Amino acid sequence: MNILFVCSRNRLRSPTAEQIFASHPGVEVASAGINPDADHQLDTELVLWADLIFVMERAHKTRMQRRYRSELKDKRLICLNIPDLYDFMDAKLVLLLKARVTPFLPT
Repeated sequence: MNILFVCSRNRLRSPTAEQIFASHPGVEVASAGINPDADHQLDTELVLWADLIFVMERAHKTRMQRRYRSELKDKRLICLNIPDLYDFMDAKLVLLLKARVTPFLPT
């Protein structure tokens, strides 16, 4: 299963998620940002690669749905509702991500 984590600039939340779940069995993970100044910018290829896409905020989901409507047709897009309040690998962010993402992962 290919999992993509998306946030605004791909500097804190989605890279944290990518690192946390990189060693989970049965998954390949990547992260990207939706903003033009993102460290690793979201593109069509990544959207097509992903089986499951997690966004951090509703605004990210809305932007993705507008920009990648046809590519998202058969994709599962889940909003984690995690605001941009955390540093990279912040302990509270790690706990939130584990609690909200793990139920969707293969066992």
